Amino acid sequence: MAWLELSFANTNEVVADLLADALGQVGFNSFSQNEDTLLAYIEEASFSKEALDEVLKRPVFHEVEWVSTEVVPEKNWNEVWESNYDPVIINSRCRVRAPFHQPDPNYEFDLLIEPRMSFGTAHHETTALVMQLMFQYPPAGKHLLDMGCGTAILAILGMKMHALSAVAIDIDEWAYANALDNVELNQVSSVSVEMGDAQTIGHRTFDYILANINRNILLADIRHYTQALLSGGYLILSGFYTEDLEAIRQEAASSCLTYVEHLSLNNWVAAVFYRR
Repeated sequence: MAWLELSFANTNEVVADLLADALGQVGFNSFSQNEDTLLAYIEEASFSKEALDEVLKRPVFHEVEWVSTEVVPEKNWNEVWESNYDPVIINSRCRVRAPFHQPDPNYEFDLLIEPRMSFGTAHHETTALVMQLMFQYPPAGKHLLDMGCGTAILAILGMKMHALSAVAIDIDEWAYANALDNVELNQVSSVSVEMGDAQTIGHRTFDYILANINRNILLADIRHYTQALLSGGYLILSGFYTEDLEAIRQEAASSCLTYVEHLSLNNWVAAVFYRR
């Protein structure tokens, strides 16, 4: 069976995750990233240039460049993927692992995440930063909302940290299905996984909201999060760069949210806001 290896340039980690997710929906089933280049693999018989062109037309991929296509020999893709996927440790208390990793009783929180092609394995700085802030601002006893949930890793951690309930929402169908599986895999109760955007929140209210998406969506939706955030509640935002923090802070202030603090790693930021 012949395989194709397609190389895409100008893909930072966030764009690479989004592109891998989109390519997974048109037949690609393995990926590897090296700095700003994403390698994507597909069976030659399943490849459709027309389907790929439709993916690359999306505005979010306007800077992505399809650099090359090569025929490669058949590989054991599970073995390749597993060899490049290590558990992640957060705050010395939480270990995020895949099903093929053995559990480690030395950690208080054991999160089992089957990532497939959804964002949220704690390997990316933004997910790790939000998780660190969750330990600084525990969601115990709170009703939690996880917007742009991806794998639902944040909602799952929230429930393991004794949140009262969690709603996990993502606009992507692939992420929605993956989140459902991860919730079941971790045997966490009171998690409702839904597909949609900020409009899906409706008139529901929460006292702890997480949104790890991107700058533009956050700026557009902060007002929705504020409407859903109860007095005394926390909003934790991530998915943007250090240079975007001031714009995020100003938009939050216009929605009567108080900036508390932020963490940064490799120019990525996660920030905490409070509603009085």
